[in-house]
Amino acid sequence: MLKKKFCSLVLLYLFSFSVYFWYQLRYSNVTKWSRNALLFSLKDSQSEDGLIKSRVDYRGIHLESDLGKEQLTKENETTETKTHKTPLVTEELEKCPDHSPLLVGPLRVEFSTPVSLDTVRKANPGLQEGGRYKPHDCVALQKVALIIPFRLRDEHLKFWLYYLHPILQRQQLDYGVYVINQDGDNTFNRAKLMNIGYAEALKEYDYDCFVFSDVDIIPMDDRNTYKCFSQPRHLSVSMDKYGFKLPYNQYFGGVSSLSKEQIMKINGFPNNYWGWGGEDDDIFNRVDNREMSISRPDSVVGKCRMIRHERDKNNNDNPQRFKRITHTLMTMDTDGLNSLEYEVVAVEKHDLFTKITVDVGMPPED
Repeated sequence: MLKKKFCSLVLLYLFSFSVYFWYQLRYSNVTKWSRNALLFSLKDSQSEDGLIKSRVDYRGIHLESDLGKEQLTKENETTETKTHKTPLVTEELEKCPDHSPLLVGPLRVEFSTPVSLDTVRKANPGLQEGGRYKPHDCVALQKVALIIPFRLRDEHLKFWLYYLHPILQRQQLDYGVYVINQDGDNTFNRAKLMNIGYAEALKEYDYDCFVFSDVDIIPMDDRNTYKCFSQPRHLSVSMDKYGFKLPYNQYFGGVSSLSKEQIMKINGFPNNYWGWGGEDDDIFNRVDNREMSISRPDSVVGKCRMIRHERDKNNNDNPQRFKRITHTLMTMDTDGLNSLEYEVVAVEKHDLFTKITVDVGMPPED
């Protein structure tokens, strides 16, 4: 009887030990054991067969590895989701005020001391390539393209850049300077160069305002803002050349600004004024015909100085100007932006301006 009980206890003990050993082997040491077995088998073979020969259930290890990858993937997805759902917080700039607080008023303008482009660069470190600038602490109210009809006036251009860049920056404008250079030595065509400047500037940026300036005219007061208004704007109101008086009420020469809509309304400027004179009066007629009026600053704010110089070669008086002015209303719908033809010869991006050299063609034989 005792012998039977003893045998039963031994069998029960052996069975319990077997279950315990099997449990430890199956659950506690499988990972370590499997890893060792796997490493051992890899010494013999890098193939699937090698894993089978080592009697390791490689599929279980593979699943365990995939589980780690799956967990890592979930963590990455969570991180990415958090990143996308939490956008970067950026400070949104307010619009610049209507009247810039940086303006200083009347300025001293003189041309007796030459200036260099290097001097202008050092004085305007905030400029971007091509003579572009925008305020860093507010959003400009207008995007302004400065268009300069040009040929062989390099010294005048230096003065213009020297004075105008600081003024335009104090006026808190988002602006770019475009020097439209007429190629060759044919008769000069100022108005057509202005049309070309308008067309080329719009290829680079969505400007909504265009200021057309002769290269030899400098404002004497930075309150004379180079921007657009509800009506076409004449900016060079009282020049020293005319004793700081407006020469006549219809005068629209020197420096003027028009919005994109205003320019489109008058079909741009005439392309058929070759030589000096007449195109400004034609533009005035276009504006008047479209029932717009010319706005101006007062004679104090609108003071300007002109750099004295001799008349340019191949820019003699236009003998056809008086005849053409009388026919503005008949020609403005067919002579302008919709009939503009030219060829770009070169585009140069300088630190202080963009120079676009163009072939404007030949004047017709009248």
